[in-house]
Amino acid sequence: MGVEIRVEGLTKSFGRQVIWQDVSLTLPAGEISVMLGPSGTGKSVFLKTLVGLLKPDRGSITIEGRDLTRLKEADLYEVRRLFGVLFQDGALFGSMNLYDNIAFPLREHTRKTERAIKDIVLDKMDMVGLIGSESKLPGEVSGGMRKRAGLARALVLDPEIILFDEPDSGLDPVRTAYLNQLIVDLNAAIEATFLIVTHDINTARTVPDNIGLLYHRHLAMFGPREMLLSSEEPVVRQFLNAQRQGPIGMAEEKDADELAQEEASGQELPALPPIPIQLSPSDGATRATAREPGAWCREHGITPPPGSFQSSSTATTATATPGRDDPPAIAGTTVDGTPVDGTELAAAGRCDG
Repeated sequence: MGVEIRVEGLTKSFGRQVIWQDVSLTLPAGEISVMLGPSGTGKSVFLKTLVGLLKPDRGSITIEGRDLTRLKEADLYEVRRLFGVLFQDGALFGSMNLYDNIAFPLREHTRKTERAIKDIVLDKMDMVGLIGSESKLPGEVSGGMRKRAGLARALVLDPEIILFDEPDSGLDPVRTAYLNQLIVDLNAAIEATFLIVTHDINTARTVPDNIGLLYHRHLAMFGPREMLLSSEEPVVRQFLNAQRQGPIGMAEEKDADELAQEEASGQELPALPPIPIQLSPSDGATRATAREPGAWCREHGITPPPGSFQSSSTATTATATPGRDDPPAIAGTTVDGTPVDGTELAAAGRCDG
């Protein structure tokens, strides 16, 4: 089971440039959370700070009762073993084949025999659909395969927290859909705490239990997926629905004149799109931390956009054997590579699940 991460009053700057300040949130144990934000808002810096690669100016990061910001290097090293990290593009060693890349943390941080290492590496490669590619170099495989190799490497030490730094970067929409399904299947299988940094709105709308948004040097909002997808907060609404109208501009934020012109135009904001059904494990099981669709809305008396939480009548389950670029589901189950598209959902009324 994953562990809870509690962040309080976190501030980070480089010289006089403040990246973000007073960030407070709790990543619930075993749940999938997504961190969004315009480019340059410090999302990757936030990941590196969580794992202790960067030291914050002030604030705390508490895991299992220990504040990472106050630990000595030897103690911090032990806490880091709770983490697995999938870096952008996999961050593989170009001179090593995929097998040796994935085995590297085991050889570096454990005293396991080569036979034991082989069993673990092949098990993780099987989980991400890379069996048969052990001898290939990173330069000989696709970007999607490099990312899955990086994910397998992040899994070999059985971490309780996995950080994903833009896992969908450089992938086409189909490969992104397969990767999203793999992430959900992995979470159901190992029940670790996941934090995903991404720009992909479909990923944010369908994969996580929780969503956060960094904007203008602070955390604009963090909470359950349904809370943000039904939010009327201008920044949250604009970003999660990819709208031009709102405070975010080409240079991160619009100036006062732009906002005044926008307000004077009298143009109404587009309606919020329906909240889609959250992506489920491909074997049809229910994740331990999954919430009933519409539960948060009902508990807080929120009326979601019309058409929310309805299954798509056209969605089908993919049963064909995945290709080399297509990761299989965990434990031999099939992959549903069809993302839920809110525009295909039938219209409905209040939040009734």
